[in-house]
Amino acid sequence: MARGRDEARIVRAYLDAIDNGAKRPGRRRTPESINKQIAQVDALLREAHGIEKLKLVKQRRDLEATRAKVVPVADRDGLEREFVRVARSYGERRGIDYAMWREVGVPAAVLTKARVQRTRLSTAGSAKR
Repeated sequence: MARGRDEARIVRAYLDAIDNGAKRPGRRRTPESINKQIAQVDALLREAHGIEKLKLVKQRRDLEATRAKVVPVADRDGLEREFVRVARSYGERRGIDYAMWREVGVPAAVLTKARVQRTRLSTAGSAKR
Protein backbone atom coordinates (compact mmCIF):
# COMPACT_ATOMS: atom_id res chain seq x y z
CA MET A 1 0.00 0.00 0.00
CA ALA A 2 2.86 2.39 0.79
CA ARG A 3 4.39 1.63 -2.63
CA GLY A 4 1.14 2.66 -4.31
CA ARG A 5 1.06 5.96 -2.41
CA ASP A 6 4.69 6.68 -3.31
CA GLU A 7 4.05 5.91 -6.97
CA ALA A 8 0.93 8.10 -7.00
CA ARG A 9 2.90 10.98 -5.47
CA ILE A 10 5.63 10.62 -8.11
CA VAL A 11 3.14 10.44 -10.99
CA ARG A 12 1.21 13.46 -9.65
CA ALA A 13 4.38 15.56 -9.31
CA TYR A 14 5.53 14.69 -12.83
CA LEU A 15 2.15 15.41 -14.42
CA ASP A 16 1.95 18.73 -12.57
CA ALA A 17 5.41 19.64 -13.88
CA ILE A 18 4.37 18.86 -17.46
CA ASP A 19 1.21 20.91 -17.09
CA ASN A 20 3.17 23.89 -15.80
CA GLY A 21 6.05 23.71 -18.25
CA ALA A 22 4.93 22.36 -21.56
CA LYS A 23 2.37 22.61 -24.32
CA ARG A 24 3.39 26.13 -25.27
CA PRO A 25 5.13 27.08 -28.48
CA GLY A 26 8.54 28.71 -28.28
CA ARG A 27 11.31 28.45 -25.77
CA ARG A 28 10.76 26.75 -22.44
CA ARG A 29 10.47 29.27 -19.63
CA THR A 30 12.99 29.06 -16.83
CA PRO A 31 13.18 30.94 -13.54
CA GLU A 32 16.27 32.71 -14.91
CA SER A 33 14.52 33.93 -18.06
CA ILE A 34 11.55 35.13 -16.02
CA ASN A 35 13.88 36.96 -13.60
CA LYS A 36 15.44 38.71 -16.59
CA GLN A 37 11.99 39.84 -17.78
CA ILE A 38 11.13 41.08 -14.29
CA ALA A 39 14.34 43.14 -14.25
CA GLN A 40 13.42 44.67 -17.60
CA VAL A 41 9.94 45.56 -16.31
CA ASP A 42 11.45 47.08 -13.16
CA ALA A 43 13.75 49.26 -15.30
CA LEU A 44 10.77 50.49 -17.34
CA LEU A 45 8.76 51.13 -14.18
CA ARG A 46 11.28 53.75 -13.01
CA GLU A 47 10.31 56.00 -15.94
CA ALA A 48 6.64 55.04 -16.39
CA HIS A 49 3.64 57.15 -15.46
CA GLY A 50 -0.13 56.68 -15.33
CA ILE A 51 -1.70 53.79 -17.21
CA GLU A 52 1.67 52.57 -18.51
CA LYS A 53 2.90 52.19 -14.92
CA LEU A 54 -0.24 50.26 -14.03
CA LYS A 55 0.28 47.89 -17.00
CA LEU A 56 3.89 47.28 -15.99
CA VAL A 57 2.94 46.55 -12.37
CA LYS A 58 0.42 43.98 -13.61
CA GLN A 59 3.01 42.47 -15.97
CA ARG A 60 5.50 42.15 -13.11
CA ARG A 61 2.91 40.44 -10.87
CA ASP A 62 2.00 38.04 -13.70
CA LEU A 63 5.67 37.20 -14.21
CA GLU A 64 6.14 36.59 -10.49
CA ALA A 65 3.14 34.24 -10.46
CA THR A 66 4.51 32.39 -13.48
CA ARG A 67 7.95 32.10 -11.86
CA ALA A 68 6.37 30.46 -8.82
CA LYS A 69 4.84 27.77 -11.06
CA VAL A 70 7.86 27.01 -13.23
CA VAL A 71 9.80 23.91 -12.23
CA PRO A 72 13.54 24.33 -12.81
CA VAL A 73 14.95 22.04 -15.52
CA ALA A 74 17.09 20.10 -13.02
CA ASP A 75 14.03 19.37 -10.89
CA ARG A 76 12.03 18.41 -13.99
CA ASP A 77 14.76 15.95 -15.00
CA GLY A 78 14.65 14.36 -11.55
CA LEU A 79 10.86 14.14 -11.68
CA GLU A 80 11.11 12.49 -15.09
CA ARG A 81 13.62 9.90 -13.81
CA GLU A 82 11.32 9.04 -10.91
CA PHE A 83 8.31 8.88 -13.24
CA VAL A 84 10.14 6.53 -15.62
CA ARG A 85 10.90 4.27 -12.66
CA VAL A 86 7.24 3.90 -11.58
CA ALA A 87 5.05 4.63 -14.64
CA ARG A 88 4.78 1.08 -15.91
CA SER A 89 3.79 -0.55 -12.62
CA TYR A 90 1.48 2.35 -11.69
CA GLY A 91 -0.20 2.22 -15.10
CA GLU A 92 -0.61 -1.56 -15.05
CA ARG A 93 -2.12 -1.49 -11.57
CA ARG A 94 -4.50 1.36 -12.45
CA GLY A 95 -5.40 0.23 -15.99
CA ILE A 96 -3.71 3.23 -17.63
CA ASP A 97 -2.46 2.49 -21.12
CA TYR A 98 -0.05 4.24 -23.48
CA ALA A 99 -2.74 6.35 -25.17
CA MET A 100 -4.01 7.64 -21.82
CA TRP A 101 -0.51 8.73 -20.78
CA ARG A 102 -0.08 10.48 -24.15
CA GLU A 103 -3.45 12.20 -23.82
CA VAL A 104 -2.38 13.88 -20.58
CA GLY A 105 0.86 15.08 -22.18
CA VAL A 106 3.50 12.49 -21.30
CA PRO A 107 6.02 12.50 -24.18
CA ALA A 108 6.40 9.30 -26.18
CA ALA A 109 10.14 9.20 -25.46
CA VAL A 110 9.45 9.17 -21.72
CA LEU A 111 6.98 6.30 -22.09
CA THR A 112 9.55 4.39 -24.13
CA LYS A 113 12.10 4.85 -21.33
CA ALA A 114 9.47 3.64 -18.85
CA ARG A 115 8.82 0.56 -21.02
CA VAL A 116 5.12 1.38 -21.34
CA GLN A 117 3.97 -0.62 -24.36
CA ARG A 118 1.79 0.77 -27.11
CA THR A 119 -1.43 -1.14 -27.40
CA ARG A 120 -3.80 -1.53 -30.32
CA LEU A 121 -7.49 -0.95 -29.90
CA SER A 122 -9.66 -3.96 -30.60
CA THR A 123 -11.35 -3.70 -34.01
CA ALA A 124 -13.56 -6.76 -33.54
CA GLY A 125 -16.62 -4.68 -32.64
CA SER A 126 -16.24 -2.31 -35.60
CA ALA A 127 -15.99 -4.93 -38.38
CA LYS A 128 -18.97 -5.11 -40.75
CA ARG A 129 -20.65 -8.45 -41.14
